[in-house]
Amino acid sequence: MITDELKTLIATHIKDNLFDSAKIGLGGNSTNPTATDLDVPLSVTPTITKTKSDLNVLEVKVSISGNSIQGKVIREVGLFNGSDMVYRANFDGVGPFSTTETLELFILLEVE
Repeated sequence: MITDELKTLIATHIKDNLFDSAKIGLGGNSTNPTATDLDVPLSVTPTITKTKSDLNVLEVKVSISGNSIQGKVIREVGLFNGSDMVYRANFDGVGPFSTTETLELFILLEVE
């Protein structure tokens, strides 16, 4: 068993060091653990916001303007450390989007 203090330190380390960018994509099949990129990444740059919402929980918000994804249906999101994908989630498609909308995806990571 790890202590609450170690959970807090690990969560802080992940928030501060383990990912610096995000991608969204059109692919939606299951994640291969050896994958290095999204299945069908879009050439857009989402904004990410990282917060530690509890001692051992991180919240990552990935947001992108509808101008960048007009008419698209988004089915995957990934977090990256440089060019290395460290997290990917696929989900039921959301969209299509108009230019006046904003897509916000929330990822909760818990250290247990």
